[in-house]
Amino acid sequence: MPHIYNAPNLPTIKHAFFGRTGGFSKGIYNSLNFNYRGSDKPDNLKRNLDVVGAYYGLSGQRVVRLCQAHTATAVYLDHPSQYQIEADGVVTDKPNIILGITTADCIPVLLADYKHGIIGAAHAGWRGALGGVVENTVKIMLEHGAETKDIAVATGPCLQKQNFETRDDMRDLFIAQSPDNAQFFEPISDGKYLCDLEQYVKHRVELLGITNISLSNIDTYSDDKHYFSYRRFCHLNLIKQPGDFGIELSTICL
Repeated sequence: MPHIYNAPNLPTIKHAFFGRTGGFSKGIYNSLNFNYRGSDKPDNLKRNLDVVGAYYGLSGQRVVRLCQAHTATAVYLDHPSQYQIEADGVVTDKPNIILGITTADCIPVLLADYKHGIIGAAHAGWRGALGGVVENTVKIMLEHGAETKDIAVATGPCLQKQNFETRDDMRDLFIAQSPDNAQFFEPISDGKYLCDLEQYVKHRVELLGITNISLSNIDTYSDDKHYFSYRRFCHLNLIKQPGDFGIELSTICL
């Protein structure tokens, strides 16, 4: 069975942050992998999508898969699309479409205004988060009829502060955006910090006037049983060619 985290502020039957178990992939991808750019077998990836579709009583072909590139680009879709659109945020107001975002330490963000029937999903790595991918996703939701007061936002399992070590160069970019962002970086040694990206994303969402926010507080790096982690794969020297590591899928549906 797949390992699933459900956020407390979203309907259980309408969303799922999938972990790494319950799929058909083998080796380093064991087992619910969604990295189409790696060396996993295409048939395994298709069967894994069907596992996700089955959660919603739909075909795996109803799962939206973006070509994610750590951008701040968000798009609206009225039909399922797989590997055709480069973006890191997606919105729909159509039923029977499963919005999917892949991560392996970055933050999966699911958004929903079920009162007005509009949902979104965003891939918030530090570059995308800093660039405004969540804000751009919310903007499209509002353009299609969502109301700020009715939007719920949930983050899924991701690299937590205790394992997110970074340096001055990254921190400087956040400070350049706002001196207030210093609160999300804890000094640990000369030029090194621990980054609380999940709290940063929460802060950015709050600046939009959204108050219904849930954080997972689940660490992908330390929980190797349930989650893939790019940083862990690197530290264990498991990546034999660029892009060849397992990733998980987070989903939401109307």
